[in-house]
Amino acid sequence: MRGFLASSIGVATAAALALPLVLPTPALAAASPAAAAAAVTPAGSTQSLPLAPIGPATADRTPGVPGMSASPRLPETRGLAARDVTTFSLVGVVWDDVATQLHGRVQVRTRSTATAAWSDWQDVETHNSEHAADPDAVERGSGRIRGATAPLWVGESDGIEVRVQAEPGADTATRTPGRLPSGLRIELVDPGLSSPGRGADGKNGRPEDDDKGEMVVPGMTMEMAESSAANVPHAQLGANEIIALDKADSTADAVFASDGTLSEAAAAYVGPRPRIVTRKGWGADESLREPGFVYTNRVKAAFVHHSASGNNYACKDAPAVLRSLYRYHVVSSGWRDFGYNFAVDKCGTVYEGRAGGVSKAVLGAHTMGFNTDSMGIAVIGTYTSTAPPQPALDAVARLTAWKLGLFGADPRAKATLKSGGGNRFPKGQSVKLNVISGHRDGFATECPGKRLYAALPPTRTAAAKLQGRP
Repeated sequence: MRGFLASSIGVATAAALALPLVLPTPALAAASPAAAAAAVTPAGSTQSLPLAPIGPATADRTPGVPGMSASPRLPETRGLAARDVTTFSLVGVVWDDVATQLHGRVQVRTRSTATAAWSDWQDVETHNSEHAADPDAVERGSGRIRGATAPLWVGESDGIEVRVQAEPGADTATRTPGRLPSGLRIELVDPGLSSPGRGADGKNGRPEDDDKGEMVVPGMTMEMAESSAANVPHAQLGANEIIALDKADSTADAVFASDGTLSEAAAAYVGPRPRIVTRKGWGADESLREPGFVYTNRVKAAFVHHSASGNNYACKDAPAVLRSLYRYHVVSSGWRDFGYNFAVDKCGTVYEGRAGGVSKAVLGAHTMGFNTDSMGIAVIGTYTSTAPPQPALDAVARLTAWKLGLFGADPRAKATLKSGGGNRFPKGQSVKLNVISGHRDGFATECPGKRLYAALPPTRTAAAKLQGRP
């Protein structure tokens, strides 16, 4: 098996390096609902449509008085008139420069394919740059990173209308209008209809020997094998899930997976491993991400987020939401992979996020400035005014008890992390944070929402109890 892992990962990485960079799908022309429905593909798709100026560009001038205006110039407004489009389920707005903030309001209306009815105007959260790679991370060197709003899950839709208005300019004396970032585009993401690589019966593929004596799984690409192999020995190659273990078995599994490097003292506080749906299980298209994995030294802290994508999803749709978020992160925003290390839906199911192995210290793009030596957990939904469901909180406690326990971290303790640069702590500053922190602890943001953030203290206590700490 070890020979297979070495050869397969090497082959997969070499092959993937030869592939061109994945760029957003070019804008599609408006289509009829019937044509839109016919265009949906199992692998998913992204429509990227430019936003044009709408409304008056300047205020009315006072008649007969050159150069004098009756009122201040209006803030810049861009948008898209209501139109038919290819079927999609998630929306977001992106722009050219990741360093530029969008100060304004983004709203969308969508038309449901099920009812043919248009929704009311919905707000899209604009402060999303904090969910990103650190300034000096490998992702920043790709030249593909874009500014982006939070994504919004709207369900299967075939019509879209958009309006984006800048905040009024601060200089009232000169009547400077608010401006928007350049290159604004609406991204319409279809998650696809099925899970790539899953067997025809919907169950785990069974490894088989090929003519060279190496283990293979029918239907798996090299990229899928690379991602799946990172979770061996916790699950067999091609598994759709990693099964839950009790505390005793989790300790033994952790010691075995670490090749004996996990100390006895640390192993005593490894929490029970939760059931984790793998990337293959939720249908991640492994051809989208960049090849290979990037690791840090250890996991000293966990940052809890909300996806800010809304709560209008059923738990059975969570894999589709994840596929959409994944495409939005990689294809639309230009990240190398899914931003978070894990995701949790409102029914308490835990999902593998960024590829590289669920028990390993995989570098994510979730908390700008503090991605190194940490992990990011996104609870799918928006929890500013809505209370997070208890099953989701229980899942966060189980996940942190297990994963932090692998690295000897007490969920009730503090950890010192070095800032990689952000809007709250300058680059290089050592910062003491809770081992289980909210996103806002490391970056000035509302994430993970007021209600989820308030639930973190009892979650720390629950995670420590699961670890068996006094």
